Amino acid sequence: MPSINTKNNTKSCHIISIVNQKGGVGKTTTTINLATAISSLGKRVLIIDLDAQGNASTGLGILSEQRLISTYDLILANATFDKVVKKTNINNLSIIPATTDLASADIDLKEHTDRTEKLKNILNGVDFLTFEFDYVFIDCPPALNLLTINALAASHSVLIPLQAEFFALEGLAQLFLTIRKIRKTLNSDLKIQGVLITMYDRRNNLSLQIEEDVRNNLNDLVYETVIPRNIKLSEAPSFSLPAIIYDNKCLGAIAYQKLAAEFLEREKNFHLT
Repeated sequence: MPSINTKNNTKSCHIISIVNQKGGVGKTTTTINLATAISSLGKRVLIIDLDAQGNASTGLGILSEQRLISTYDLILANATFDKVVKKTNINNLSIIPATTDLASADIDLKEHTDRTEKLKNILNGVDFLTFEFDYVFIDCPPALNLLTINALAASHSVLIPLQAEFFALEGLAQLFLTIRKIRKTLNSDLKIQGVLITMYDRRNNLSLQIEEDVRNNLNDLVYETVIPRNIKLSEAPSFSLPAIIYDNKCLGAIAYQKLAAEFLEREKNFHLT
């Protein structure tokens, strides 16, 4: 896709979709913790919550009264970008929150001729230099629906959380086919930023086997960092906090800090087109 107003901006903004069509693989956990870790390093980060469940919004303490204007309004009700962006309690981290209105977005989008590129067209019109965002992370719904397609069409790259379970590679193959189709039709420059193994248990032989299979098949696409099963990662959202803030010494928080460092190292070789 064309870069976001790069002819007018002197500063580029990397847009990353966090995608897997399966639920419960750690998409939202990865979105909020990676975004928090990167923002703690001085980068300005925006999360676009594109899931009708709104878990990223809840996990960052965004109250219902702060969601009167949401991602649904941005995509389908002509709300302006500056009106939907909300600051969180975390330095350098903002969010466009989601509401259950997004549950009808697939049906509502079908009425539009640009149904697969609504988000792309909106973000192409944003002057990211003004907002000073370095990264935008899109937390996608657990389905390969029109919202996910919009996210992929609007993104420079994709980060794929992959649960360490038996059917992981089977689901990943379907996602790769979708990404290939998006490249052919909507976004020829879409890249895979990385595949992240989540919910990993070193005591479990199955986790070890899945990791070996994934690395043998995908090689350098797979992050060296793996995210362990960790109770603190599960507890943190109930306190409306990322685990990195809830308990920055827990194994999950440490893993996401390592992931942020690895992510930024990969960024040195990533060029926006």
